Amino acid sequence: MTVARRDPSTNRSAALRFVVLIGVVSLFADMTYEGSRSITGPYLAVLGASATVVGVVAGGGELLGYALRIVSGRLSDLTGRYWPITLTGYVVQMAAVPALALAGSWQVAAVLIALERVGKALRNPPRDAMLAHATGEIGRGWGFGLHEALDQLGALIGPLVAAAVLAARGQYQVAFAMLLIPAVLTLGTLAVARIAYPDPGSLAARPADVHTGGLPRELWIYLAATMLAAAGFADFSLMAFHFQQARTVPATWVPLFYSAAMAASGLGSLALGRLFDRVGIVVLVPLTLAAACFAPLVFLGAPPEAFIGTLLWGLGMGVHESIMAAAVAGMVPTRRIASAYGLFNLLYGVAWFLGSAAMGVLYDASLPALVVFSVVAELLVVPLIVVVHRRQVAGARRTA
Repeated sequence: MTVARRDPSTNRSAALRFVVLIGVVSLFADMTYEGSRSITGPYLAVLGASATVVGVVAGGGELLGYALRIVSGRLSDLTGRYWPITLTGYVVQMAAVPALALAGSWQVAAVLIALERVGKALRNPPRDAMLAHATGEIGRGWGFGLHEALDQLGALIGPLVAAAVLAARGQYQVAFAMLLIPAVLTLGTLAVARIAYPDPGSLAARPADVHTGGLPRELWIYLAATMLAAAGFADFSLMAFHFQQARTVPATWVPLFYSAAMAASGLGSLALGRLFDRVGIVVLVPLTLAAACFAPLVFLGAPPEAFIGTLLWGLGMGVHESIMAAAVAGMVPTRRIASAYGLFNLLYGVAWFLGSAAMGVLYDASLPALVVFSVVAELLVVPLIVVVHRRQVAGARRTA
C-alpha cells in the first residue's frame, strides 16, 4: 500500500469514514455468520453429532481458519494486494453460510462450517492491516473498538433473525437460508468500500516503517498470553449444546442469549477501546479476570447465572477481537502488520482448537473439570500481560 502525506485533519476524517464503512461491512457479515454460529451447535446435535464432535468441529474450524491467516497475512504484505485477498475471503465466507440450509448430515455441515472459517481466514489479516493504517490516525483502541461495536451490532441482529425464524417455522434450514440476505448486503457494501478507498494505506499521514528485523520479544510474550486466553474460552457452539442437553435454556432462547452476548461485546469494545488508548495494555488484567467467571456460571449455573455467564463470555470475546487485536499493531513495524496479524491469528487459532477439543472431551467426562480448565487458563493470562506492560513502560522511559 502506497503511503502519502496528507493534511492531518483531512486524513483523520477520511480514516474515520473508512473505519465506519468497513464497520458496516462487518455489521452485515456478522449478521450472516454469527446468526449461523448461534444455531450451529443445536443444528449439529439435531444432525446426530455428540459433544465431542461439536467441540472438535468448532475448534477444528477455528484452527483451520486461524492457521490460514498467517498465509493470508504474509501474502498480503508481500504482494500489497490487500483488497483482492479481502474480497475473495468475504465471497467464500458469505457463500458457505446459506449453503448450510442444504446440509443433510453433520459431516456436510462440518465441511461448510470449516469453509466459512477459511473465508474469514483469507479476509481478516489484510482487512485488519488496512484498519491498522486508518486507526493510527484516530487512535487504535477507539478505531478497532468502533469497528468491533458495528461488527457486534450485526452479531446481535443475526441471532435475533435466527431466533425469529426458528420461533415462526421451527426449521434450522429456513433460518440458514434467510441469512442469504445479509450475505448479499455484505458483498454489496464491500464493493462500495473498494471503489471509495482503493488505497487505504494513503490514510496514514506518517510514512511506513520499512524495518524488517525480528519481531520484538514483548510480542512473543503477548502471543503466549493470547493463546492461553483462547484455550480457556469455550466456543458458543459448545455452550449452546450444553443449554440443549441440560435443558437449562429453551432452544428458542439460545440465539437470544447469543445476541445478548454480542451486545455486551460491542458496547464493551466501544467503551474499553477508549480506555486502552489512555492506559494501555494493562486494561486487559481486570477484563481477563472478569471474563474468567463465565465458565462456572454457564456450565454449572441455572438460567439466570447462565445468562450472566453468557454476557461475560461476550465481553471477553469483544476484548479478544478489539483490544487484543489493536495491541498487536502497536508492537510491530507498519510494513509487517498483516504478517503479525497472521501470526497472532494462527497461534490464537491453534490454542482455540486445542482448548475447544479439550473442553468437548471434558464435557463428556466431567463438567467441573471443564470449568477448572477454563478458569485456570484465563488466570494464567494475567501475569503475562503484567510482564508486557512493564516492558512497554520501561521502553517508553528509555526513549523519553
